[in-house]
Amino acid sequence: MEDGDRQTLQPGLSGVRAGTEAPAPLERPGEAEPRAARGCAGESRADDSGSVSCLDFSSSGKYLASCGDDRTVRLWSTRDFTAREHRCLRANVGLDHAELVRLSPDSRAFIVWLANGETIRVYKMTKKDDGSFTFTATSGDFPKKHKAPVINIGIAETGKFIMTASSDTTILIWSPKGEVLASINTNQMNNAYATVSPCGRFVASCGFTPDVKVWEVCFGKNGDFREVTRAFELKGHTAGIYSFSFSNDSRRMATVSKDGTWKFWDTDVEYKKQQDPYLLLTGKCEVTEPCRIALSPDARIVAISSGTDIVVYNTRRGEEEERFLAVHGQCITDLAFDTNSRYLVSCGDRAIRVFHNTAGHRAVVEEMETMLKKTGNKATRERLEQQISTARKALAAIYGKKH
Repeated sequence: MEDGDRQTLQPGLSGVRAGTEAPAPLERPGEAEPRAARGCAGESRADDSGSVSCLDFSSSGKYLASCGDDRTVRLWSTRDFTAREHRCLRANVGLDHAELVRLSPDSRAFIVWLANGETIRVYKMTKKDDGSFTFTATSGDFPKKHKAPVINIGIAETGKFIMTASSDTTILIWSPKGEVLASINTNQMNNAYATVSPCGRFVASCGFTPDVKVWEVCFGKNGDFREVTRAFELKGHTAGIYSFSFSNDSRRMATVSKDGTWKFWDTDVEYKKQQDPYLLLTGKCEVTEPCRIALSPDARIVAISSGTDIVVYNTRRGEEEERFLAVHGQCITDLAFDTNSRYLVSCGDRAIRVFHNTAGHRAVVEEMETMLKKTGNKATRERLEQQISTARKALAAIYGKKH
């Protein structure tokens, strides 16, 4: 592990490159072309540097973890996203490489899915006396249980369980120590995507069938695992679903399907009383595989990657806000918002692209201005005006002008 390895995240199309000078204006849809790389995450000048395959923000929003086939896992500080250069902590994955990475809730450890070993490995981060950090693999990888390639892994925000999902119909729920607590058969012909909800209560999957299935992972008051129970399903698409995403509080979800639509759902329902989620919005989109959808943690914005392109929509009316073409030299492999809804990041080649979530700031202004017209309460008005001011200042800083 090399502490303070100096790398530069490729700013991509976003204008995230402010140093001491004012930030460069954000290119508008249709105008943007990828800038030449000044050095990319996971990229060195050596020929064997590899493609970045997975990204994961910490629960605190302070860190971004990335992994690639150059046998490294890198930890970036989100505070440096607008800087010219970016320092990262680099952990080397011995005799293998990580295809997937997930940070622990306290950011003191991470798990990876090993490409060759086909198993979970846990790394713990410790701070040395000189202030530097070192990552150490815990003794013993998880046992091999999957019979098909693993498509995703996750750690519950509660720290109580780990999830792995394979491309057949299997989802496994593990204890943090590597014991299988439960096995789920999704009955979806195949799994295209699966994940753990940000709140840590649910696991969900989609695949060949036109629905998303959501389960609750239940624990007793003493913290012991109890059972996995079906919570609810998202039904309404007419073809298989590529991907889905939760909001930060799991009260909203977004889905994207082979039927050429994306849908926005209210999942804040009493599912134990058989109440079904409500469909709030359906939007049209052009999708080709591989396709990913990311819902901003505040549920105001949806981003969809298709091939090498990214399109951003608002969830109030389903309108297109931004369109970025040929973002990566290869198909996009991961797409994520940071936990504060400030940035959108993507990977697919040797670069990590970082975008300002300008659509999110605009959505805040519109939403708060609408609420401002409906309230006469002085304290509420002051709070709304403060949020509008903060969002406008963020836009002005990004665009370099009043907005």
